[in-house]
Amino acid sequence: MKTEDKIRKQLAENPIILYMKGIPTSPQCGFSGKTVGILNETKIQYAYVNVLEAPFIREKLPSISHWPTYPQLFVNGELVGGCDIVEEMFNNGSLLTLLSAAVPSPTEAKAETLTVAEIESLVKQGIADAKVIVDGVGCDLLITVISAQFADLTLVKKQQLVMATLKEPLASGKLHAVSVKAYTPEEWQEKSVNQASGLLQITL
Repeated sequence: MKTEDKIRKQLAENPIILYMKGIPTSPQCGFSGKTVGILNETKIQYAYVNVLEAPFIREKLPSISHWPTYPQLFVNGELVGGCDIVEEMFNNGSLLTLLSAAVPSPTEAKAETLTVAEIESLVKQGIADAKVIVDGVGCDLLITVISAQFADLTLVKKQQLVMATLKEPLASGKLHAVSVKAYTPEEWQEKSVNQASGLLQITL
């Protein structure tokens, strides 16, 4: 990967990132140390790159940011500036506003999770005849799928077929830590009969 591509990937993946000399716990220049101190005051998490240990990035970044010195603070891929600008924005209150907007709140993050209806829709897009049952709340979900398409498939193949329909939300983090169970209609009917028999025996 080219250095420029690596930098752009870092900017895309980290909403708040500081290119600095040293690391936050041991800055190697006064300006980097001052900027770290200000960012720490905001209590907002940020990523960092030690340009002293990444000479290619240290050399290339100024041509991308059009900023010749370090540190350099980026928010949502855009250059905010160096130490003086960060300090000025912190003092007038605009830095905290900018950083807070870049990081989703717990409420916003929760809103990004899928609803039961969305899960059912995604599964049925890939498995047209599927009957989908979703149990649990939040991230702790059990997704049961009943479909004739599972006939003659191994258990692993059944689960892979279901997981393939949920590939995008699993990759994006909207859905994770789920358990999947897959049955043919015949297997589901047999399971239901066995469960009913078991309940009857317990009742007796």
